[in-house]
Amino acid sequence: MYATPQRREAASWKSWSSILTHEAAAEEAGRIAAELSALAARAGFPLEILPVAKVTAPEAAAEALGSGQDVAIVYAATGSGALLRACLAGGDKTIIFVRKRSGPLYYWYEALSVKYLRANAAAPGPEEPAVSVDDVVVDSQDELRWRLQAFFAARNFTGARVVALGGAGGKYAADAPAKARECHGLDIIEVGYDELAGRIRAAFEDRSRVARAEAWAAAYARLPGTKLETDQSFVVNAFLLYGIFKDILAERRASIFTINSCMGTILPMARTTACLTLSLLNDEGLVAFCESDFVIIPAGILLHFVARAPVFLHNSTFPHDGIVTCAHCTSPRRMDGARYAPARILTHYESEYGAAPKVAMPEGQALTFIDPEYATGRWVGMRGEVIDNPFYECCRSQQDVRIRGPWRRLLAEIRDSHWVMAYGDHVRAAGYAARRCGIAWDPIEDA
Repeated sequence: MYATPQRREAASWKSWSSILTHEAAAEEAGRIAAELSALAARAGFPLEILPVAKVTAPEAAAEALGSGQDVAIVYAATGSGALLRACLAGGDKTIIFVRKRSGPLYYWYEALSVKYLRANAAAPGPEEPAVSVDDVVVDSQDELRWRLQAFFAARNFTGARVVALGGAGGKYAADAPAKARECHGLDIIEVGYDELAGRIRAAFEDRSRVARAEAWAAAYARLPGTKLETDQSFVVNAFLLYGIFKDILAERRASIFTINSCMGTILPMARTTACLTLSLLNDEGLVAFCESDFVIIPAGILLHFVARAPVFLHNSTFPHDGIVTCAHCTSPRRMDGARYAPARILTHYESEYGAAPKVAMPEGQALTFIDPEYATGRWVGMRGEVIDNPFYECCRSQQDVRIRGPWRRLLAEIRDSHWVMAYGDHVRAAGYAARRCGIAWDPIEDA
């Protein structure tokens, strides 16, 4: 957005900024297009850039906002407050970009204020502006990128289709599946164990499928850093189950999977556990969780799309000295989205049966966590780092992690609940995405 004021003798006739002519605006539009093209090339997520619209009037702003975009970036160079408000009519699907050093200084670098913007990042009230101070970027392409990544995550999270084998549940929150459907539009497709039983029987009788699973298991055992410490048949059967789960997902046109009664019903049926199978699905880029816990699954889906890498649903423990132990039997190995971390393939802990990975995460690895407050719609976000990969008498993949920030706040958040983790620091992006999905985001971080 820009304006073209006319010179007046012996009068103040222009605002800050040199973008005061159509020629200057055209040059700036070219600069914007080049920056966005470069950003899209390195974004790490699919990003289609529409042509830059040069806007000098509210009517032109309305036309530009009707182009079917998922998010509008308003480059607020010059122009009136009325023009700015017209450009912000896209509501909370808006980012404002202003320049200080990255190009010609923008007038709205000076003039943006809470007259036009909501003063906090919480969901707006009925009389508050939809766009907040948190939606403003000054100069930084990285700040712009992570906000766009958050929009990408929110868009893909809302309405996501989830296959729930054995039904949908919620740990200490029976209403969690209903809330996930109602609040986030999750399309939860429940598949019964009777269907799975028939598929497993057929798979065991299909020599070609068994041979393929045997070949996959042998190839997996040859991966660098892999140490097999359970019966090979459990691993073969885990790959047989992997093929079945992939079939179920393909038939339901879904990429997100969870399984209920995973520590009981499936064991005699599959002659293994689902632990390694879920790890494999995550390593492949799908999203797979044990326990069908829709308290944590929405957070896991959103964090997956924010991080663009596998996430690990795990048990939490009592915080002490800034340390929490995170443990479950289903950890992905490619948590960075690329390399397989070293892993011992053991039995599932509680049953001493089947195949489960004990993944060694790099010490010092930065982590992001989400800890939902049951199904209330409030999520606690935090940062941490791996300090050890111990071998306690608990679930196989286990990490001692140090929580960054005022960790004692966690003492009021202990719920014997599941958390979800991802590699990297995604707290800002996860919170930005969560708020756009109607979630009350409460980060544990230094002020």
